[in-house]
Amino acid sequence: MIKKIRKYGAPPFRLALIHGGPGAAGEMAPVADVLSEDFGVLEPLQTVRSLDGQVEELRAILEKEGGEPIVLAGFSWGAWLAFIFAARHPGLVKKLVLISSGPFDEKYAHTITEARFARLNAAGRAEAGELIKLVEGPDAPGRDQAFERLGKLLGKTDAYDPEPDESGRAENTCAGTPAKPGALRPPAITLDVDIFQKVWKEAAEFRRCGCLIACAGLIKCPVTAIHGDYDPHPAEGVRGPLASVIKNFNFILLKECGHKPWIEKNAKGKFYEILKNEIFS
Repeated sequence: MIKKIRKYGAPPFRLALIHGGPGAAGEMAPVADVLSEDFGVLEPLQTVRSLDGQVEELRAILEKEGGEPIVLAGFSWGAWLAFIFAARHPGLVKKLVLISSGPFDEKYAHTITEARFARLNAAGRAEAGELIKLVEGPDAPGRDQAFERLGKLLGKTDAYDPEPDESGRAENTCAGTPAKPGALRPPAITLDVDIFQKVWKEAAEFRRCGCLIACAGLIKCPVTAIHGDYDPHPAEGVRGPLASVIKNFNFILLKECGHKPWIEKNAKGKFYEILKNEIFS
């Protein structure tokens, strides 16, 4: 059973980091670890197998632990979850930060797989195709392993120039970020393919029907989007739709940066600088 929250640093907690996936609990641990040097950070871990359920699970956590409106920063799928949450519970969110969000208009979505497959060789494309079939299919032996392997394979396509981890391998999971001297290494990611299947199906339909972008009209707080210029998720799929509907919106494009800014040699410093500025401004 996944615990529902990790806490870093000392209260008050100024920031909550929302992981992606869906079903990749724990991947924001290295970011939380770095930022906790300056302020308290919450890392909620989503365990519910429905979109509405995850929103309400997050509400219960933040009402209990946050104490007051908090900066909510969501990564990838977590950016959508944070966006929906801020629309439904505006009184709990001081500011919204969208990190490497998926596109808010479905017309941009097809380019993600195209970009990823273009960065793989023939063998990699064939393997990715088979893994996708396993992950998106019914429960079967090996599906959990396929989900994990697919994440690692696509992690390589998503990164521009990642830092090597302590063992010299390219870091594409939360366990790869070195801890502070004397500190414990951040916990590993807990993957759940059932959460991925069920929540992503609902989320994709939520975007397709226009409900996702409609949430913008209910968001009261400032919104900042941070995106890498090498991210297969197209930047224009975030900037274009949101700039036209959110008055207090800021879009920041990081150069030489893939999907996970905190692992990128040339972008992670700027990424952390931006996050800290958003939290204290």
